[in-house]
Amino acid sequence: MKTIYKRPEIFTDEITTYCGGCGHGIINKLLAEVIDEMGLQKNGTIVWPIGCSCLSDYYYNMDQFMALHGRGPAAATGMKRAEPNKFVVVYQGDGDEVSEGMAEIMHAFIRSEKFTVIFVNNAIYGMTGAQYAPTTLLGQHAATAPTGRMSDNTGYPVRMAELAASMPGVVYSERCAVNSPAHIIQAKKAIKKAFELQLKGEGLTFVEILSMCPTGWSVKPVKALDFVEEKMIPIYPLGVKKDESEGIADQEREEEEKI
Repeated sequence: MKTIYKRPEIFTDEITTYCGGCGHGIINKLLAEVIDEMGLQKNGTIVWPIGCSCLSDYYYNMDQFMALHGRGPAAATGMKRAEPNKFVVVYQGDGDEVSEGMAEIMHAFIRSEKFTVIFVNNAIYGMTGAQYAPTTLLGQHAATAPTGRMSDNTGYPVRMAELAASMPGVVYSERCAVNSPAHIIQAKKAIKKAFELQLKGEGLTFVEILSMCPTGWSVKPVKALDFVEEKMIPIYPLGVKKDESEGIADQEREEEEKI
């Protein structure tokens, strides 16, 4: 009998602690599938954040490291510089990356570190109690914004994929979502491409993924899917924001011709 699908071999038998309807589980699965398919398990390290995914090291049979809140890119910098041939992926949430860790991710962009960042944007602090994050939408309710976020005292939502794309040290930046089958398929393609470009060693690769947080948003899981589509995507448009892989390919062809 032909095998249509099997669970990624990298997964352990641990049961996840994610809330029902949370997008982290989907993203964790995509990450595992791509690592399996590309054979990156034995020569790779995942750097986990503080947040809803802070127990994810139980789910993977692979070298892993948990950084202090927001400091994933700093930890990954040391790993990648010490062992340039090692595959390193940094997994971050929006509070972890855009609040506590904004300095670390920005300086990783500036230095053109050679690892991949998977940035999960659910527009809220999930694990710590649904406080508003730098990515929370204007008017969106949160524990620390009971009447809705207002720009006059908390500023505007941060578009990280566009910010990453503006930095010369970033070679690839794309925003995806996991609220529909089509979006999930595209998210997997983006993760795989980011990994492929990392292995070429040309610069930092960045994938932002819009994700559901029914608990933090105080809505049912099905409504959370609609929230991503109707509220988040208009503010955070999907698509590739920067892709220098064509330029890399042209350079490789020129080098081959010289040989």
